[in-house]
Amino acid sequence: MENYTEFSHFTLSAYVDTGVFKYLYFLIILTFYILIICANVFLIIIICTNRSLHEPMYLFLCSLFVNELFGSTGLFPLLLVQILSDIHTVSAPFCFLQIFCLYTYGGIEFSTLAVMSYDRYLAICHPLQYNARMTSKKIAVLTALMWFYPLFTNTYILCALTLPLKLCGNVIDKVYCDNYYVVKLACFDTTVNNIYGLTHMFTVIFGLLLSIIYTYIRILKVCFSGSKQMRQKAVSTCTPHLLSLLNFSCGCFFEIVQSRFIINSLPNMLRIFLSLYWLTCQPLINPLLYGLKMPKIRNVYKGLFGETIMEKDT
Repeated sequence: MENYTEFSHFTLSAYVDTGVFKYLYFLIILTFYILIICANVFLIIIICTNRSLHEPMYLFLCSLFVNELFGSTGLFPLLLVQILSDIHTVSAPFCFLQIFCLYTYGGIEFSTLAVMSYDRYLAICHPLQYNARMTSKKIAVLTALMWFYPLFTNTYILCALTLPLKLCGNVIDKVYCDNYYVVKLACFDTTVNNIYGLTHMFTVIFGLLLSIIYTYIRILKVCFSGSKQMRQKAVSTCTPHLLSLLNFSCGCFFEIVQSRFIINSLPNMLRIFLSLYWLTCQPLINPLLYGLKMPKIRNVYKGLFGETIMEKDT
């Protein structure tokens, strides 16, 4: 039986000494964080203050933007501190808190995209029954499910599977805390953790992906058999969802591949980029996708900024 120690902190070993360039990296990351906060908060305010956007699709979008803020806050503050620090350590409680936040963010993101695809499916494939099916009660239930189910599953993973582990080391080869890397530090057999992790990944993530693919196949069938106007409407509302799903799925795929399969041939900076992609690009790209592609949001922009320009001219 191997010896183990109760560690009070973890060391994030993926950071490299960049000298004075660390201040440049700090400014770049800080700029990204500020842009993410401003863009997502702005769209949340736009949706909440305009009654014309108080529809199921935009309410789900608002939930998506709130999740982007949640995930970004789970990553960027620690990342900014670690970039300027010479000793890349993080306390064990904060490390587990970050794991909970980031994994929950990923679960909510997939759940929200699945609910949004279901909403578009009802709106396009069953337009006459849409209001009867997508009631206020159903919206509340779907919103609660896409938030509380990931919260519950990740709480269970941490409390029942990860926290009780006896660790033989405290070095995480990443720039942020990761549950898989903590499990790898365990002194004892982690078969239960690995089986649960794989089962959770296949049943939840791939299950949601399959449901999304199925809904869009149904949508495409209706669009190809419908009028040109229907196709244009479907394209204008579904394109942002599909691009967002593709971006997030690719980011998660990069993260899984580079974490689960040790790729020593990749440069360290590329490995860091691949591990951060799903956490940094999605919160920044989503506001741009939905803000520029959704016609109703564009109309609100035009009305808002058009009135501002007219007031200045007068």
